[in-house]
Amino acid sequence: MHCRDTIATPLNLGSGEMISINKLADIAEDILGVKIKREYNLDKPKGVAGRNSDNTYIKKLLGWEPTMTIFEGMKPTCQWIKKQYTDRKAGKRTAS
Repeated sequence: MHCRDTIATPLNLGSGEMISINKLADIAEDILGVKIKREYNLDKPKGVAGRNSDNTYIKKLLGWEPTMTIFEGMKPTCQWIKKQYTDRKAGKRTAS
């Protein structure tokens, strides 16, 4: 994709879907068929409830925004990470 207006301009490119870290962990568990041990330190600041991409600028600039859901994007990402992990564990060369 090329747009003269985006040269040397960072663009926030992601899902507008609001997601929490817990929900992201749920998605990874579902995709990989695992259960993640979660530990919470409630004495620490809580921060924000979730994150999402503000696609206002990219929509204005390109007239387009991503439509893929977090789950759709996480599936190939999790599968790639799993392959990297199992390959490295088996002594195979992996991406660096």
